[in-house]
Amino acid sequence: MKRILAALAIAATMTGAAQAAGTSAEPVAPAGRYTLDKHHASLVFRVDHLGFSFYTAQFTRFDVTLDIDPKTPSAAKVEATIDPTSLELPTPPEGFKEALLGKDWLDAGAYPVMSFRSTSVKMTGEKTARIAGEFTMHGVTKPVTLEARFNGGYAGHPMDPNARIGFSATGKLKRSEFGIAYGIPAPGTTMGVGDEVAFDIEAEFSGPPLPQAPKAE
Repeated sequence: MKRILAALAIAATMTGAAQAAGTSAEPVAPAGRYTLDKHHASLVFRVDHLGFSFYTAQFTRFDVTLDIDPKTPSAAKVEATIDPTSLELPTPPEGFKEALLGKDWLDAGAYPVMSFRSTSVKMTGEKTARIAGEFTMHGVTKPVTLEARFNGGYAGHPMDPNARIGFSATGKLKRSEFGIAYGIPAPGTTMGVGDEVAFDIEAEFSGPPLPQAPKAE
């Protein structure tokens, strides 16, 4: 259901906002390909349950690649994949997870991968961007938009000798548009599970190695 992407996360398009300290106008994070740091990433989603609460769960196996030049962040490209069988639920009743992965819901046996591919990036602020893309789930591909925020970055550190950038992103989709309509409440009622799915992505990315300082003559 989300966080596509990741990427959720996916939303690495705002590095143009990261500036080096002092008077330098060069971005902290260099241009290049960035890969997801899976130890510092999460993909959480929420869906209305009977109108009483928003049931919250997550996918724990997903991957994202980001190609970006901080000087032209609107040209960034994001691609993400999610393993639906990595679904994690809070204290699920017996058989509940199996039901969600079954034919009435995600049908993970027939559709073992969810994916997101960005199609455009529009800067909406100094550190924010709207990322439009195509999300594929349950064998259906539809447009999905991410609202993303750049949280910071650097070119590297002696204890972390690669460039690093971090983003937060949010989005929504209607599961019925992807052929998953089981349990949606009848019109005028809340008896069921909502159609709209909201998702949140937190993601850090590792990029090009920290340049070596020139040796003294």
